[in-house]
Amino acid sequence: MAHHKSAKKRIRQDAVKRLENRYKKKTTRNAIKNLRLSKDKTEAIEQLPKVKSMIDKLAKNNQVHKNKASNLKSKLTKMVNNMQ
Repeated sequence: MAHHKSAKKRIRQDAVKRLENRYKKKTTRNAIKNLRLSKDKTEAIEQLPKVKSMIDKLAKNNQVHKNKASNLKSKLTKMVNNMQ
């Protein structure tokens, strides 16, 4: 257990940050899933920039590796472009 005041504060800050990170990552995963499940091309085209932005933000904060983010964006773009 932490004994210093600064260590206790760091523990509190880490707990808040962890919750924020979990929320952002889960929200992004749900957005990706909804994009993949969408049947309408116009709806998917509207969602794509928002989802790409969410993925970029995760990569910027090192929650997702930058190469994984790039692969995800590429695959989602291909999927949307190949929709009928």
